[in-house]
Amino acid sequence: MSVSALSVMVVEDHGFQRRMALRLLAGLGVADVTEAAEGRAALTLLAERGRPPDVVMVDLDMPGMDGIEFIGHVAQRGLARSVLVVSALDMALLNTVQSMARAYGLRVLGSVEKPLTAEKLANALSAYDTQEYDEDIDEPIEISATEIREALAHGQIGPWFQPQVELVNGKPVGVEALARWRRPDGRVVRPQNFIGLLEREGLADPFTDLMLEQACRWKRRWDQTGLHLTLSVNVSPTTLADATAADRYQRIVIAQGVDPAEVVLELTESSVLADAARALGVLARLRLKGFGLSIDDFGTGYSSLAQLSQIPFTELKIDQGFVAGAHEQPRKRAVVEASLDLARKLGLKVVAEGVATVEDWQMLAQLGCATAQGYLIAPPVPPEDLPGILARWRRPEF
Repeated sequence: MSVSALSVMVVEDHGFQRRMALRLLAGLGVADVTEAAEGRAALTLLAERGRPPDVVMVDLDMPGMDGIEFIGHVAQRGLARSVLVVSALDMALLNTVQSMARAYGLRVLGSVEKPLTAEKLANALSAYDTQEYDEDIDEPIEISATEIREALAHGQIGPWFQPQVELVNGKPVGVEALARWRRPDGRVVRPQNFIGLLEREGLADPFTDLMLEQACRWKRRWDQTGLHLTLSVNVSPTTLADATAADRYQRIVIAQGVDPAEVVLELTESSVLADAARALGVLARLRLKGFGLSIDDFGTGYSSLAQLSQIPFTELKIDQGFVAGAHEQPRKRAVVEASLDLARKLGLKVVAEGVATVEDWQMLAQLGCATAQGYLIAPPVPPEDLPGILARWRRPEF
């Protein structure tokens, strides 16, 4: 789907600026456009729509309900698929608002500085990826405990895979396994809609075991065809409270014919905080058995340096919130540079997440980042589609 096929809402109190945005959208061929002059009216229009718009373009500095409060309501009520901030305010403030929206689970296309131009708008909207794999999986749905248990038991939940490639030459070197629920009605559901329920129902451990087993099975199948890729699998924090986890993971991986040294277990920064002594013991045993350990979404928590000093991590993943737009935002670029410098000094491999544009790729290559992951390369795809996706992949030229 092209930019012209997007549905867009413009929320802007300044009449001239709003009309300019509408004119530029029309020039890009966007026909499905709605507008509102302030936040409360926009919320009413969004609530009345049968389907959330693909993009909400919003100014921050508006009378009454400002854009920050508006974005919070949109995110919490699932009223839009993504948001694009359009403002002339300080970039540090814009970054904070984007981080807030992402923390709510809302997709953020970035920010565009006023005055708005056709080029700026086209570049921003092009970040909205509407590839076939993501067309019908964003909308929140009501899920019961019985449904999620049956889905897990009947094999409806399993891994899709997003490639990781070397920046220096574009060579595919790994994949991250990301959970997807293929419902009987054909819809595919993203993990943010069901992971919380799995954890509340005490199913996090069997879910993690299942993901690891199925991902290793696919890796073994690819290995046999000559496609050798490192496998990354996310690990639930509850795993680190289970002293048997390291032995169990080793058995699962070896049973599928995979070497633990080719498997990276990804942990968020908050995973170790609940029971540090037990968690550190589990992590040390996992490293002893050969597994790689990755600190995921680096920089989004508050204990990064302490974690790096205590845990035998082998990899650092720079969060997509810092990567997106860093080529033109000095504060974000500084975080990326500092993360890369720290990783080099600690001897850690680095994977940059959220690489969505050629400009992102170029900046990371210039800074010496080793590995990229993001929609510029490919979205998460069903396992059977991965070899074909990688066969068609070509490193960007610039």
